[in-house]
Amino acid sequence: MKKTIFFVMIILASNLFASFKASKIVEAKSIIWGMDFYDKSKAIVSFKNGFFAILDTNSNTLKYIKKLDVYEKGQAGLLDVKASLNFKNDNTIFFTYVKNINNMGVTTLAKAKLINEKLVNIEDILVTKSATNTTRHFGSRITFDEHHIYFSVGDRGERDNAQTLSNHAGSIIRLNLDGTVPKTNPFFYNKDILKEIYSYGHRNPQGLFYDKNTKILFSNEHGPRGGDEINIIKKAQNYGWPRVSLGKEYWAPISVGKTQEKGLIDPIKHYTPSIAPSSLIVYSGKKYKSLKGALISTALKLTHINIIRLDENLKPIDEKRVFSKLNERIRVVTEDISGNIYFATDSGNIYKIVEVKEKTL
Repeated sequence: MKKTIFFVMIILASNLFASFKASKIVEAKSIIWGMDFYDKSKAIVSFKNGFFAILDTNSNTLKYIKKLDVYEKGQAGLLDVKASLNFKNDNTIFFTYVKNINNMGVTTLAKAKLINEKLVNIEDILVTKSATNTTRHFGSRITFDEHHIYFSVGDRGERDNAQTLSNHAGSIIRLNLDGTVPKTNPFFYNKDILKEIYSYGHRNPQGLFYDKNTKILFSNEHGPRGGDEINIIKKAQNYGWPRVSLGKEYWAPISVGKTQEKGLIDPIKHYTPSIAPSSLIVYSGKKYKSLKGALISTALKLTHINIIRLDENLKPIDEKRVFSKLNERIRVVTEDISGNIYFATDSGNIYKIVEVKEKTL
């Protein structure tokens, strides 16, 4: 289905960042959850309602290719999607979705083959131990380092899960690319802890990105009422939830846990009031020179994109909020093979970020 292209001009000016506009290229009218490019002009797109589609940026069209049977209640549904690092040779995509297990939702990692724009050979890789009676906090984003796949699982609406290592809820999971568990995982030889767990103490991490240039794993995470976080993820570390938080209870201005505790990892940046962070990348392309190496983090509640510059000590030194006038719940951001940045929203719109050239006299 082809949609008319039009431009929405939202101008950004900063000493560190150039000026940009957001160009709407597709309207889909349904919540887009994940988007990842597998060749120069085509991306696989996941919709919360279970549909997969292919975005063609040459024609600015979406082609729906598969409807997956997912548990779609509350925050549950089809979640993230990523093309294999070796897609040209193996045609594999990975995705997370919520599976119905005894009428309870469970975050699940799966894979499929994308061949001739059809999804085939769909199979689960890991059905996590994360079932609860709630319909919230499923995570989930996917990323890869050179040899592993990572994905995030929320606490599933039960806080103590994040500190209970006999389940996967409230953790970031690391697997080998073939779905087996690396023997180098921090808890591989501990019979009391699930060996897939890489880090824990997370509330609801919906952004996860491995920066291949710095070899750093970044995450962003929903706090309660305030206390949204950006974290650097390291193996075996406890990120504190719910023992520590910078947010408040929803029912009263009372802190959730302590603000700090020895041995628990602090975020590199936090947001109060909440912005509802939903995805992030580290920009590595050459298309937008001022964004090189910057964290680009999307937000649902305050409907914007954060562009964050870190210093050599990984401390934030500059931040700019952009595209808030779109009034869109921005769900996912991604970079294509040529270095263009695209983002998608809960209203089903897909935008391309375009740099505004300065006029010369």
